[in-house]
Amino acid sequence: MIKAVIFDMDGVLIDTEKYYIQLGMDITKEMGYEIPREVFLSMRSLNRKFSKPMLLEKYGEDFDFEYFHAERRKRLRAILESRGIEKKPGVDEVLSILKREGLQTAVATATDMERASSYLSQIGVLEKFDRILSVSNVKNGKPMPDVYLEACRQLEKEPSECIAVEDSPVGVRSAYAAGLRVVMVPDLTQPEEEIQPFLSGVAQRLPEVAEYAKIL
Repeated sequence: MIKAVIFDMDGVLIDTEKYYIQLGMDITKEMGYEIPREVFLSMRSLNRKFSKPMLLEKYGEDFDFEYFHAERRKRLRAILESRGIEKKPGVDEVLSILKREGLQTAVATATDMERASSYLSQIGVLEKFDRILSVSNVKNGKPMPDVYLEACRQLEKEPSECIAVEDSPVGVRSAYAAGLRVVMVPDLTQPEEEIQPFLSGVAQRLPEVAEYAKIL
């Protein structure tokens, strides 16, 4: 029986992944690299502990990851300050349904706690969640299961009693490794064949997650 739903943030609750991808391509091009969009898509939700060695292995030890990381964060901040945080369609609706059904909710994000809390506050949903968990709370970020296991611990629920809502393969793997049932809400890409075995379902609209909570 499902007792809680745990959401990823970027790409699920807020529309920010498109900026991460485009900025990644723009900045690395300025650095002299032609890195395909697919590389940055594969890095969604990937903690820097894992993304840094991946880029260094692909593009050499001379790749200035620290500059890249800092510059992308700086430019993203400027974009969000200018345009505001875009809430994904259906967020308020699905949270209202889940509350009405008596399910607990949490956020498990690769973003640090300060920014995660700020973003969720700006879209008016921070207080609607029972717990907010970020990479700041755990030893290892996604794709390791730590953040989902900690969310379950704080909610006092077994992983098997929880649904994870993710938009990226990295996040799907993280939640599945923690023992949660995973529903994917595609954002920039549709689910790849290799992660299909990890999914309990694919929701084309966020409110469909409430239906999965009833049937899983």
